[in-house]
Amino acid sequence: QLQLVESGGGLVQPGGSLRLSCTASGFTLDDYAIGWFRQAPGKEREGVSCLDPSNTDTYYADSVKGRFTISRDYARKTVYLQMNSLSTDDTAVYYCAADKSSPTSQVMCVFRISDYWGQGTQVTVSS
Repeated sequence: QLQLVESGGGLVQPGGSLRLSCTASGFTLDDYAIGWFRQAPGKEREGVSCLDPSNTDTYYADSVKGRFTISRDYARKTVYLQMNSLSTDDTAVYYCAADKSSPTSQVMCVFRISDYWGQGTQVTVSS
């Protein structure tokens, strides 16, 4: 069964950090663009950060630039999202995704294109 499984969410105070992980099961991520998306209550799902298969083309939403970092470990089939300087606006369910056809990381994130989605992990930023 092909799936993505996220972990690492939780409750953190404003200004704190979290690292989300997403591990692929049943397939490798070598040929896939990968991405992290989030959805807050009452809002549409938005692309936070995406990375092309060669790890050379990276997209970050303006709201997270300079604070979040996306990365992948090919051997572990795992994608990471390091989140620093978190604020209450970052509270959302975070989803990882993998897509084989997006021509750029920006296309994947902006148009929310993905072949596979994880089940989501809750991130709550609150004092």
